[in-house]
Amino acid sequence: MTIPHPAQRIKVAIAGGGPGGLATAIALDKVPNVEVVLYEKSAVLREVGAGISIGQNSWNVLELLGVADSVISGHPTLAVLNLNGRTGEELTRTERVVKGKHTSIRTERTHLQAALLKHVKPGVIRYGKKLQKTEDLGDAGVKIYFTDGSSDIADLLVGADGICSVVRDGAWPTYPLKFTGTTIWRALLPRKELKALDPRFDITGWWHLPTSHVWFSPVSQGLSEIAAREYQDPKIHSASKSTWGVPVTNEYVESHFTEYLPQIQAAIKAIPYGAWREFAAFAGPELSRLTAWNNKIVLVGDASHALSGAFGSGAGFAMEDGWVLAQALALFGNDLNKALPLFDEIRLPYYAKMYAHLDEQKQKRSDTLGKIKEPTEEDRVRSKVIGMGGKDMSWIYEHDIGKTWEKARGRLDV
Repeated sequence: MTIPHPAQRIKVAIAGGGPGGLATAIALDKVPNVEVVLYEKSAVLREVGAGISIGQNSWNVLELLGVADSVISGHPTLAVLNLNGRTGEELTRTERVVKGKHTSIRTERTHLQAALLKHVKPGVIRYGKKLQKTEDLGDAGVKIYFTDGSSDIADLLVGADGICSVVRDGAWPTYPLKFTGTTIWRALLPRKELKALDPRFDITGWWHLPTSHVWFSPVSQGLSEIAAREYQDPKIHSASKSTWGVPVTNEYVESHFTEYLPQIQAAIKAIPYGAWREFAAFAGPELSRLTAWNNKIVLVGDASHALSGAFGSGAGFAMEDGWVLAQALALFGNDLNKALPLFDEIRLPYYAKMYAHLDEQKQKRSDTLGKIKEPTEEDRVRSKVIGMGGKDMSWIYEHDIGKTWEKARGRLDV
């Protein structure tokens, strides 16, 4: 890493110990004169969820972070299916080709977390520190208050605390985060058990009805993930921000998927009692900046783009954010007033393109159904699947953040 300017000493506090927070800590450790402390609300760092995707974009940033070789297990996702959940009809099949050093995989979220943790220096993470509020101290930095009564002051606060970010709430107090109407239930089950019910369950795929789907995807040699998702009108049904990874009864989950194929219902019923976790999906509008308080606040990961995991690569985006932030600080000798605007310049257009893509998908689904006078259930399922694809998505799934950085760096007279 080339440092064209003498680096001033700064303290950076990171809120949140997910992939984005850990990657930011790893990347900042390579920047001279940066003191890093990561605050994690849990007493023990643990991932909430089941599986996670590591595509070429994620592998690219993991290589830059020096972490890729620590990710030791996962299952290739070279074929992806979309099927009708009532009839079993295969609607689309995507065959992926390995283009780089690594194969796209699904793995357990804990595996990615463990790989990242290996590269975070001892003493950087402070556990049991749930963020309560933040305060702008002007030239003195940002004051961070925790629910245990303690506090800290940093020159820069990185909000890596997820879609319901406390950091974002403090700096953007009117940000309208809302329940989307979608609830997701996640669990893990032995692959052998699922494959016995239907061999297609051993291929990554979505099984759809018009307002719901059930997703199956192997995440290791022995386990597969089930993610069951249903949409209900948010004007009628509400949810709490705290509904994230909370236990839910098997009977409750099963009651939402009684119209699916018998083997899908059997798979859902096979989940061990108490293993289901419920996640309420929230979303919010595009931000015009990812930095605030005169360049003392910066958002990374889901905090910066509240899209409820719409692209299935949130960990990759968050890690890219953290890596770019570190490069910008190094480039400008930790001058926040130069580094953070560059971070915005690089990452804002990327997230803007995601919001635009989702708007296009929604319009595409509407246009498809609008051409049918009385759409059947099969028509609505097909329009849903059509709206999910049809465009080259390599700008996300093959994104090389290193090349993006070099391109931006080349435009600067530094």
